[in-house]
Amino acid sequence: MSDLTKTAEPTADVTSKTFTDPRDILLRPVVSEKSYALLDENKYTFIVDPRANKTQIKQAVEAVFSVKVASVNTINRQGKRKRTRTGYGRRADTKRAIVTLAEGESIDIFGGPVS
Repeated sequence: MSDLTKTAEPTADVTSKTFTDPRDILLRPVVSEKSYALLDENKYTFIVDPRANKTQIKQAVEAVFSVKVASVNTINRQGKRKRTRTGYGRRADTKRAIVTLAEGESIDIFGGPVS
């Protein structure tokens, strides 16, 4: 058997998920007054997969939107305890990423009409 027919499989860590598609990392943009205010500073806020790190988030934004990312800040938010009719429930924990783009770059998140 020649060396060309053998395929070397990389050793993957079983406990962590490997993201094959960058859209698995970026779940959705955050729509709030605070995130709108950050758009003036060229900062965009996304809800991301809780297992993603800053490097993976940066690569995903650059791949999906074809922009150059300057920095990434992340926030882990605990879910609130909410009262329901039958007792108490809990909202899901989320991870947010505030992505600062390089000078002159922008993202059209809301996909307005093209003129």
